[in-house]
Amino acid sequence: MVDDKTVPFGYRDVAPEDKAPLVGEVFKSVATSYDVMNDFMSMGIHRVWKSVTVDRMNPQPGDHLVDLAGGTGDIANSFLRRAGEREARGRAPAQAIVCDINHAMLKAGYGRDEGVRVCGDAEALPFPDRQFSHYSIGFGIRNVTDRASAFREAHRVLRFGGRLFVLEFSQPPTQGFREIYDRYSDAVIPRLGEAVAGDRESYEYLVESIRRFPGPEALAKEIQAAGFKRVTFERLSGGIAVLHMAAKI
Repeated sequence: MVDDKTVPFGYRDVAPEDKAPLVGEVFKSVATSYDVMNDFMSMGIHRVWKSVTVDRMNPQPGDHLVDLAGGTGDIANSFLRRAGEREARGRAPAQAIVCDINHAMLKAGYGRDEGVRVCGDAEALPFPDRQFSHYSIGFGIRNVTDRASAFREAHRVLRFGGRLFVLEFSQPPTQGFREIYDRYSDAVIPRLGEAVAGDRESYEYLVESIRRFPGPEALAKEIQAAGFKRVTFERLSGGIAVLHMAAKI
């Protein structure tokens, strides 16, 4: 059981101050093979999920995105490209900042995107109030120690009218599909991690962390508690991933 003095790290319960270093070691280990492993694990579907996320963002010239746990910059790069396609005379171009607590993940993304890259903690962002029109975090909120603090920080750095986008793995809502997905996760993902990245343990953590993560209804309540309005979510690929959306109004 998790109490108020522990937080989940995979199937283990650890002290809050221990989670960030443990997660950091996981991503330090997988950084150089992160994109390849995502393609193998999801059969490329993670790129569709990210594309849907940017579709919902509807980026325009002059918009400013901060992409947390931005890693190799997929979402930020797509955001800038989409906004650039709509560039209008007299309007400033869109901007994007990739923010990640892990130096290895930031390093893995250098040269892949046009955004600024900043090392920062989602629970204590190094940005002023009301700086951004869009805040995204893709497959990262699951690894944050204190989600309530992270959502409050997201609310703080967004402008009035700004929008929050949280893309995260989840458990399929239907029992039959969930059983198939669980068997795949147990049998395939750690073996792929060992074969492709030379790291079985980090991908066992991935599977475990997804199973212990709150369902979309519970996460929506956490987002609302941070002050967000119009909180909704959209299940993707039968519920394997969920996109949460909200507004600061």
